[in-house]
Formats: sequence, structure tokens, C-alpha cells
Amino acid sequence: MTGQVLKVAVAGLGAVGMPVAKWLDAGQPGLRLVAVSAGDRARAEKRVANFKTQPSVLELPELVASADIVVEALPPEKFFDLAEPTMAAGKILVAVTVTQILDRLDLIETAKKTGARLIVSTGALAAFDAVRAAQHGKIHSLTMVTRKPPKGLLKAPFVIEQGIDLSDLKAPVCLYKGSVRDAALKFPANVNVAVALSLAGPGPDATSYEIWADPAVERNTHRVILDSDATHLDFTIAGVPTEENPATGKLTPLAVMATLEGLVSPFRIGT
Repeated sequence: MTGQVLKVAVAGLGAVGMPVAKWLDAGQPGLRLVAVSAGDRARAEKRVANFKTQPSVLELPELVASADIVVEALPPEKFFDLAEPTMAAGKILVAVTVTQILDRLDLIETAKKTGARLIVSTGALAAFDAVRAAQHGKIHSLTMVTRKPPKGLLKAPFVIEQGIDLSDLKAPVCLYKGSVRDAALKFPANVNVAVALSLAGPGPDATSYEIWADPAVERNTHRVILDSDATHLDFTIAGVPTEENPATGKLTPLAVMATLEGLVSPFRIGT
């Protein structure tokens, strides 16, 4: 899609959406911010009032109609309000809330019919290229272990439903151990990278996952272990949490920026 300027809309102006919107407003070759959307429209208008080129503040259906590319940076419960019309309209959706995709793979079938594309931004976790390549051979096992500061897990539905007190932890606590699919139901806003990793590899049922609340860590830390007939991979990434939302790493909006660049750049590194 080089050689043209693509119109971009950003849904959600939180820890991911706002930095992406500011970056687009600063001027990016081949990309132009045309619209934004947020739960509080009046607040959204104030947040973009000082942009060089002020985008329209729209409701989600209008947002989809305004753009070629829609960046999704919404709460999990709002995901399908954006994803469904975007796929139906044949647009490109750059998704951050990946946990919601697992039970709605019919969106991909819709995309095949309409020409839409559903792109998962993966820059917040390393080694997706290696996992995706290994999947073309035989993967024996894929495991991910996440350790987060307790404050980044306080709003997780599983923690709230189980009445788990994370306010004064003295030692690490394993909150979950099992498949990625089950973890996505319990921690819909916390395990997006694990879901993305599983979809690049053997799938959410065959990818093992652990999530820990760990008072000894200051960063969102992920360890990935891949064993396949082509390679053995064992690495750790420690992302710095955002000030606005400790459940989201600072690398996440930067990953979205890199994804958008890849859609218009004539030169690309990585599969």
C-alpha cells in the first residue's frame, strides 16, 4: 500500500491510543490521522484540541466509515463494537485487545469476503517471527510465564471475582496456570501478548501460560520458552508499565506505530 496516504482513525485515547494519535498528528509519511473516538466525547475533544490538524471526534460506526485503517485501543468489552463493522466494511483493523478474538474467529471469515484485514500488533513481545516460522515445522511445546507488579492486576476479573487481595503482597503469587484460552477469559486485559503468541504458534489450547503477581518486579515481565524441531528459544522481556495504566507496557503504543509504518513503508524487516 505504498505510494498513497492512508487515513487512520484511533478508537480509544488511553495509554495506547493517545500516544499513537499524537505520533500520527506529528506527521508520518503515508499516514494521516482523520478521526478519534473515546467513551467520553467531551474529554476526547479536549485531548485533541491542541493537535496540529484536529481530527474529528466520532462514534464507532462513523469512525470506521471515515478511515482506511482503524487502530483499536479499547476496553475488552468494546472490542466487537468496533471489530464487527470494520471487518464488514472491508477496512484494516490494527488490534491491541487480542483476547477477544479467540471466540470470534468468524471475523476472519468476514474479512475474507470483504477484503478486510485484521492485524495484531506484536511489537510489545519479541520473537514472533521465530515462533511463526517454527510453526511451519513442528513445535513440541510453547510456554509463556508472566510476572507483573500486583497493581497491574488489581482490575482483572478473576482477581475481583475470587476476592484475591493483592494490596500488600510480600511474596509472588501464581494466579493462574493452564492454557492461554482459559487465561484470556480470566484476564481479558492482561494477557493480550500471550494470545497473540499462541496464534502465531500452535494455538491457544496448545500454548501453556502462567501469570504471577510479584511484588519484587517493577516491570511487566514475560518469559517465553519454545521447543521445536528447528530451534529452542528461551528469552525474557521486561516492559516498563505506563503511568496511565500499569497493566499496559510503554512498548505497546510504540508497537502499534511500527505496525502502521509497516503498512506504508517500501522496506520491511520481519515476516
